[in-house]
Amino acid sequence: MLTPTPYLKKTFYQTGDQIAFAARFFREVFRPPYQWREIIFQCYLVGYKSLLLIGITGFIMGLVLTIQTRPSMAAFGAESLIPGMVSVSVIREIGPVITALICSGNIGSRMGAELGSMRVTEQIDAMEVSAVNPYHFLVVKRVLATTLMIPLLVVFADSVGLFGSYVAMNIHSRSTLYHFFSQAMGKIDFGDIFPAFVKTFFFGFAIGIIGCFKGYHVSGGTESVGKAANSAVVSASLAVFVIDMLAVQITDLFNR
Repeated sequence: MLTPTPYLKKTFYQTGDQIAFAARFFREVFRPPYQWREIIFQCYLVGYKSLLLIGITGFIMGLVLTIQTRPSMAAFGAESLIPGMVSVSVIREIGPVITALICSGNIGSRMGAELGSMRVTEQIDAMEVSAVNPYHFLVVKRVLATTLMIPLLVVFADSVGLFGSYVAMNIHSRSTLYHFFSQAMGKIDFGDIFPAFVKTFFFGFAIGIIGCFKGYHVSGGTESVGKAANSAVVSASLAVFVIDMLAVQITDLFNR
């Protein structure tokens, strides 16, 4: 009879703890006080503070995708199909996944480091002693912010990515912005936009809950804070790929 290795047992225990941690969110999110000011501040940190990074990434994504694709399409005389191809690729898959991965590194690591440092310096313990629910104040607000703001960041990245594609198209040929976006939007429909948009809420929830979990359960000294931040990035990035794989399978079942 095979016995599980200590590493495998630890992984199972951590997975169970993380599921319980996520389930607690749904119990706490509807409990007052709601503290709207803190929620808005966290949305500001997650959304506005990430705009520049997401914008640059989205622009380069659309630019490079168009430049790399154009020679192959030009060989078949199908340059007019490039806007539609880029729009479908960016909106359905590349935009949401790349944006979620960027946010995993930028936002997930920050949350893990913040809560980890608060745990190490016993600030979370002090909140518990003061009859303040640290989970409700620290975790719920951050997870709500990532769940609400990452879909908006994905929309922003998609728009900037298509503009980057338009710039790349105009390197070799002249096309108006209206004509480019008419060709790009003509190739996508509701079945492309809706599933891609819905899965971004799951991306945001996973990034927020994993980042908070890693920081909230830090144990040890200051060295463990860095480990928590690194673990948050790795785990959140893996969760993004798993959620994307499941979303693609579910969408494929509905499209049959």
